[in-house]
Amino acid sequence: MKKNLHPKNAACPCGSGQTYAECCGQWHAGLAEGIHAPTPEALMRSRYSAYGLGLIDYLLTTWHPSTAPGELELPPVKWLELDIRHAEMTGDAGVVEFIARLRDNGRGARLHEISRFVREDGRWLYIDGTHPGKD
Repeated sequence: MKKNLHPKNAACPCGSGQTYAECCGQWHAGLAEGIHAPTPEALMRSRYSAYGLGLIDYLLTTWHPSTAPGELELPPVKWLELDIRHAEMTGDAGVVEFIARLRDNGRGARLHEISRFVREDGRWLYIDGTHPGKD
């Protein structure tokens, strides 16, 4: 398991405006103690941060078992910015639309996704995402 070296008082990688400790860091650190992101948006933000920080175990643990890959290898990209376009939840289902900007081999790119989440046993999990056409 990769050790998380992101400073707790630094800005959170998800761009929330909070410190890492106040935002995604609490979900990353609390996972082993059963402390989970309380909403689909919080889980989306924490997963974005986990991609940027290389926290593969967190990503796999927060992925629904029915759609999770057995293994995960992260490409060597630099995650630059997360823009949450829309987030909603109804009962135990949630949807988050986002655009993530990244740099891949020196070239700018973006990932536009509408992600689906489900809450099971009080815990939100990522199911999958679709990629709408360019806007």
